[in-house]
Amino acid sequence: MNRLESHPISKIEGVYIAPGDKSISHRLAMLGSLAEGTSEFSHFLYSDDCKRTIEAFKAMGVNFNESQTSEDRMLQVKGVGLRGLHAPKKDLDLGNSGTTMRLLLGILSGQGFETCLTGDSSLSHRPMQRVTKPLRQMGAKISGADDANYAPLRVQGGKLKGINWKNEISSAQVKSAILLAGLYAEGETSIEEINPSRDHTERLLEIFKAPFKKNNLKLTIQKTEKLSPVHFRVPGDISSATFFIAAALMVPNSDLIVREVGLNPTRTGFLEALKLMGADLKIELKKSTSEPAGDIHVKSSRLKGIKLNKLWIPKLIDELPILMILCALAEGTSVIEGAEELRVKETDRIRSMTTGLNQIGGKIEERPDGCVIQGVPEFSGGNVSSFGDHRTAMSFLIAGLKSKSGITVEDTDCIETSYPQFHADLKRLCKD
Repeated sequence: MNRLESHPISKIEGVYIAPGDKSISHRLAMLGSLAEGTSEFSHFLYSDDCKRTIEAFKAMGVNFNESQTSEDRMLQVKGVGLRGLHAPKKDLDLGNSGTTMRLLLGILSGQGFETCLTGDSSLSHRPMQRVTKPLRQMGAKISGADDANYAPLRVQGGKLKGINWKNEISSAQVKSAILLAGLYAEGETSIEEINPSRDHTERLLEIFKAPFKKNNLKLTIQKTEKLSPVHFRVPGDISSATFFIAAALMVPNSDLIVREVGLNPTRTGFLEALKLMGADLKIELKKSTSEPAGDIHVKSSRLKGIKLNKLWIPKLIDELPILMILCALAEGTSVIEGAEELRVKETDRIRSMTTGLNQIGGKIEERPDGCVIQGVPEFSGGNVSSFGDHRTAMSFLIAGLKSKSGITVEDTDCIETSYPQFHADLKRLCKD
């Protein structure tokens, strides 16, 4: 297991382009595989998680062409059609990628063959019944430990029927799995959202020309015969950019320009929260087609505490670890509530962040659904564990930039799952 260190710096400065959005990259690889014809995606994210998606579809007969230009990384997918996949010769090992497993369960539920999905120890402890339950109602045969709640999961695809489902936990992965299964289901499949979650699947279904409709919080999809191939540029990942936005805010004299980052309104809760905390942010929307994108100008700011309830959580669920770092340096008290979903991520992120922050001189009290944080001027520093979680690891490396003695993070290999170039970008933008 590797470790990484970060130390106090004088400022963050420069122009930053985030890697391609992970959520969108996963979905493009999947839908491109199911389209009839060749799709091309630029600025595609080649992280370990996204590679697991590609390898899974390669094992089911899809051809991918990966290429690198001087400025970009490309992925070409030769789609086999909705019904052109074939049974893999062995179990599909999805590593640490919960997105791959949950969305793939929806697609495999409509296939005419049996498949077994496995993953690493972390993925094997993440709950899947939230997905397998509605898919079983649609007619899929899925088996696994604790009534198909934990991987390995065996899926026997077959004839599906549409259902009406209420998405009570506001999960984009649950919603996406049902919509993807709905491509194969007789009749209409509908989902009612109580609180909107990220909508990349819905946007991409439309550009791949699926019979999808949205009416306020109700989503519907019909059985589909064909998806059309597309050419698409993946916007920068706002979840990856947040680490450097946070660094620029908390380190004095910083001035950072973030280029071409995704500004999908279901993903901008972090930016909205920062504005309430007093952050100096200037946001310029440059692209407002299927996936909005633009630039963000960030300057170091004096932040104040914030209170976030459950209505905020779906729009910033992945950004909560780095937001907790900022709250720990903000003036006053911050309260995060309704975030129990953090406990079933790659690790229990409420526990990992609480443990680490208290070890480096923060003041944080763990609660069942969140935490209470008292701000401090700076962190003392020390050693923390990533708990095998990429966002925990990157959050504490950013924290080291505003510490007395620096921070060492143990077990940082996990960063490869979402952001392989993180350390290189950090070194480039940090000024001593």
